[in-house]
Amino acid sequence: MTDPFKVGWEEWVALPGLGLPALKTKIDTGARTSALHAFDIEPFGPSQAPHVRFSVHPIPGREDVTIACSAEVIDRREVTSSNGETEWRYVVRTDVVLGDRTWPIEITLTDRGSMAYRMLLGRQALADEMVVVPGESCCQGVLDYSAYHSTAVQAAAPSRTLRIAVLSREGGAYSTRRIVEEGAARGHVIEVIDTTRCYMMINPLQPEIHYDGARLPRYDAVIPRIGTSVTAYGAALMRQFEASGTYCVNGAEGIVASRDKLHAHQILSRSRIGMPATAFAASPKDTDNLIALVGNAPLVVKLLESTQGKGVVLAETRRAAQSVISAFRGLKANFLVQHFVKEAGGEDIRCMVIGGRVVATMLRRAESGEFRSNLHQGGSAEPVKITRAERDTAIRAARAFRMGLAGVDLLRAHDGPQVLEVNSSPGFEGIEKATGRNIVAALFEEIEKKVRPTVARRRSPRAEAANR
Repeated sequence: MTDPFKVGWEEWVALPGLGLPALKTKIDTGARTSALHAFDIEPFGPSQAPHVRFSVHPIPGREDVTIACSAEVIDRREVTSSNGETEWRYVVRTDVVLGDRTWPIEITLTDRGSMAYRMLLGRQALADEMVVVPGESCCQGVLDYSAYHSTAVQAAAPSRTLRIAVLSREGGAYSTRRIVEEGAARGHVIEVIDTTRCYMMINPLQPEIHYDGARLPRYDAVIPRIGTSVTAYGAALMRQFEASGTYCVNGAEGIVASRDKLHAHQILSRSRIGMPATAFAASPKDTDNLIALVGNAPLVVKLLESTQGKGVVLAETRRAAQSVISAFRGLKANFLVQHFVKEAGGEDIRCMVIGGRVVATMLRRAESGEFRSNLHQGGSAEPVKITRAERDTAIRAARAFRMGLAGVDLLRAHDGPQVLEVNSSPGFEGIEKATGRNIVAALFEEIEKKVRPTVARRRSPRAEAANR
């Protein structure tokens, strides 16, 4: 006959599925259901597969140590606590580890911040062979809160369902659809939000964003797909998300800077990143000097806010350059003049940079008679291997704009790689089809890594001992 599995009136347990490696728990046979301390409890997801996310302070007295959790909702029950108060609680299922035993339990979520124990294990969760010895404590060994200070535990944190917003006015566009599809396949809840239908409440205590008459919930991450026509308003929204502490794949600062070609080239110059010689002037009297600064014709004239190759003109002679510049000035348009890298031969390289690494590259080639290689201008694409210098240049360019996701366009010039543009909302269709790579999966891997719990700061040994 095997010995009974003895547990005391208090034990140390772990809930690995929720990322909680150590919890001091009260064994309460007087309570039917188990309960876990949770706050910021928020349901989300579709009604047919609801989830709940919540935060836990696993260490009593340490509100600076917070673990973010999420789980599938299996029920919602009315529970009466020991003090006679009744509340509706979400119920989730997870594995509990006690000693050398692991088994699934159902657990309710409630705020136990004022309680001595962050978790209560009720009789419904106790296995038949268990024997509770009321006079004994920690029969199955002692764990340690130091687990929350370990980088290994952080790296091994379980995958959790994330609530992610995509700011986009084009829900049916390929890139937006791919984000929604890939996110759902990875178990996340993705919500597409029309940028222009958001409105903001700006106050010093709690920045708010409202949408369709209701305040937007807290998101784990925001992926901006902001069109050029709404750059200013989209950037304001991103600043609001950033102020609330939400992880933003690309921040407002980088988006605004990348959309203004003059500002973008000033950032590249400041970071000593290779680019074609570029000049800018306001006075029509400086046209000839402007042309001379970039090495005379042929040269390229670009509107400061051009995209997809629109507003970009190749002037093959000095007279043609003077005519184009005069026409742009007549329209009161802001533009810059740039050296034409003839040796590139109508080709450029799009490098997709995610999380500080190049995840895919393609060579874009202009169609016959055209110098712009943009796919929207009829260009073709194929996979390409890049040099170390080109890889380093692309990474440095994305870093200069502080972007977690960037499409960096390079030219192969005689004196090394030169950056044409850094795109804050690069399209996925062309590069996924050309390379066969799942770019959006790499994006989600980076997001999942960024929203992992941070390692808590250690306290002095005396303070740690007081919490045991």
